[in-house]
Amino acid sequence: MTEPLRPRAALFCPGRGSYTEKSLGSLAGEAREIDAAESLRREYGLASLRELDGAARFDPALHLDPVHVSALIYVATWLDAARAAREHRLVLVGGNSMGWYSALAVAGALSFEDGFRLVQTMALLQKEQQAAHGGGQVLYPLVDDEWRARAELANSVEAALASSAGEAFRSIELGGFVVLAGTEDGVRRLLASLPKTKLGSNLYPLRLMQHGAYHTPLLESVARRAREQLKGLRFCAPRTTLVDGRGRLHSAWSTDVDALREYTLGAQVTTPYDLTASIRVALREYAPERIVLPGPGNTLGSITAQVLIREEWRGLRSKADFEALQSSARPLVSSMRR
Repeated sequence: MTEPLRPRAALFCPGRGSYTEKSLGSLAGEAREIDAAESLRREYGLASLRELDGAARFDPALHLDPVHVSALIYVATWLDAARAAREHRLVLVGGNSMGWYSALAVAGALSFEDGFRLVQTMALLQKEQQAAHGGGQVLYPLVDDEWRARAELANSVEAALASSAGEAFRSIELGGFVVLAGTEDGVRRLLASLPKTKLGSNLYPLRLMQHGAYHTPLLESVARRAREQLKGLRFCAPRTTLVDGRGRLHSAWSTDVDALREYTLGAQVTTPYDLTASIRVALREYAPERIVLPGPGNTLGSITAQVLIREEWRGLRSKADFEALQSSARPLVSSMRR
């Protein structure tokens, strides 16, 4: 009997904020990659990931420390992505913010070990930068409870940035949300100037815990140090096409490896990351049968849905439409964790 064709899928890796209390136990079991990560953590003089992930209780100060959480996310994402590759025909891989580093390894542009070195080194450099200079990120919605665009919220974001005296910047385009980032003064200005609004049960603007001023010019020194410390990373053309944080494609037959390295250690660090554009390109260029979201967590589920609604993909125009599609015989989005 002929084995049925696996569905064509685009896979998007999560970034910071995806590992939560519910994620404990994500690294349970044995895998070569977990052993490799543990060995690399010892080289860095850092705590065991297995022990952190197997803790009896979740300690935000410990587990959400960038030096720990970035590595936990990377390994959990890799394990899920490996399973997704067995169950689907992956035609495209992308990620959100730190998830770009995971995507590089999942797509084969970096080995698992070099992907881990990238994630761990960037976490250390960013933590040092934040300790020295402060700064952070603010999350703000652009949609209503049915995930339809609200122009007045977008206008408020523009006004807040214009009044920040050059201390705040766009950081991530995140479906129905925008992430803004800046200096400590810039963050204070954003929190004071953005109108308070509710989406679901959450009140915004919301400062993100232990997040720095990622994807802004404030991280130029981090990018410079990363290029120095990570010059030994062995980039290559990916096996599976990558879509980056500008919506640009890097395929097995067309990738400029030097440009991929330069983007990863340069513009990806210091300029806005547009996940919305990445998902849009996936839809328009590859029309996947499924969008797969590896763990930990499920932070990209609603965000992906919001992009689908903006694109009116398969006729979607609201949250209710998306929920009906997900309940049908042909759901589009598959989250591997809850």
